[in-house]
Amino acid sequence: MLSLFAVAGVLVAVFVGFNIGGSSTGVAFGPAVGSRLVRKATAATLFTSFALVGAWTVGRNVIDTMSSSIVPASQFSPVASVGVLFFTGTALLVSNLYGVPASTSMTAVGAIVGLGLATGTLNEALMFTILSAWIVAPLVGFGCGALIGRYLYPYLDRRIAFTRFESHLVRLDRSGTVPRPRFNENASGRDIVGSAAVVVIACYMGFSAGASNAANAVAPLVGAQGPLTVDQGVLLAVFAFGLGGFTIARRTLDTVGDDITELPILAALIVSVVGGTLITVLSYLGIPASLAVSTTCCIIGLGWGRASRAATVVELATPEPREDSDLEVSTGALVASRAEEAPTGPTVGDIARGEGPSDSPTDEVPDVPDIGEKEPPELDRRSLFDPAAVKRIATMWVLTPSLAVAGSYPLFLLVL
Repeated sequence: MLSLFAVAGVLVAVFVGFNIGGSSTGVAFGPAVGSRLVRKATAATLFTSFALVGAWTVGRNVIDTMSSSIVPASQFSPVASVGVLFFTGTALLVSNLYGVPASTSMTAVGAIVGLGLATGTLNEALMFTILSAWIVAPLVGFGCGALIGRYLYPYLDRRIAFTRFESHLVRLDRSGTVPRPRFNENASGRDIVGSAAVVVIACYMGFSAGASNAANAVAPLVGAQGPLTVDQGVLLAVFAFGLGGFTIARRTLDTVGDDITELPILAALIVSVVGGTLITVLSYLGIPASLAVSTTCCIIGLGWGRASRAATVVELATPEPREDSDLEVSTGALVASRAEEAPTGPTVGDIARGEGPSDSPTDEVPDVPDIGEKEPPELDRRSLFDPAAVKRIATMWVLTPSLAVAGSYPLFLLVL
């Protein structure tokens, strides 16, 4: 019976990792594949490789926390392990059904908390630290996004080009005896720099995803009673990531992901760097946290900061009563806020649909309006965020781990 539960646990872990790999590969490498910088098979290979590095190094700390620190490792019986993985997989299903980036990390921790409450072995001090990180990390993501959007984004937007090529950026020249790589003849220096940034940051996202998500797939199986060692768990998780990356990710690489499709490429890269760095730091500290939550808060902050350039800090701190004070937040604050004379690059959705920017970037870099100067009419406080969407996302962030606790607690009381 125990061996059957162990096999079931491994299969559920592969299922969880399969879904994580499929979705994460699309988010990380969607811009690179859509811009014809890399092929889908290359994207899956790069993602899997860097996920392995992240999981094998930093990710071990998160696996250790989730497999033996929140509750003692001895509590992860085969039945408990399957139960925790079941609730983690359910989080992925709920996330997909409602189109909200729910956190598998938070839900997996919620299921483990239910196990700890049912057995009276929960490490409350550690959970306080984890909950504090779950509050602080999104706030830091929002703050970084707001500062970058307000003070740096317009300058970067005018100097970094992102182009969708009709053929791939790098091709093999087979005219000689030895094939040699050649850049696309239509690529300018700015194109090459921007393209290199897209690929490098996509690889960094793969590293961060491996560091944070390996534990979600295998932590319950790595313990005193678990069938896997830490090394075996890491390899199993990355194998599942790669399986998803080479199969279902081909579809997500085409559609990229609804949560970022209207973001300009530059904004998507900034969000990836900020969110990935936050999660890498937390993973190094052994704290399981959500990449989706951190990146979404960075998107909100980036849009707010970009749209707030039309007002000075004093004006923002002492707002006057206005009839149009109701805020509507959307990523349109990042798209529509560009001055008409600025070079325009494609959004993530543009390259996924095979569309290019309306105007080709030029070598001339226009001036950036000073903070407080009036920009285009569409850049106003209504172009910030949609409160209904923000509430829906925040509700799911709280609801999914709460449901995991509420569901796992009575289950483990009955079966353990």
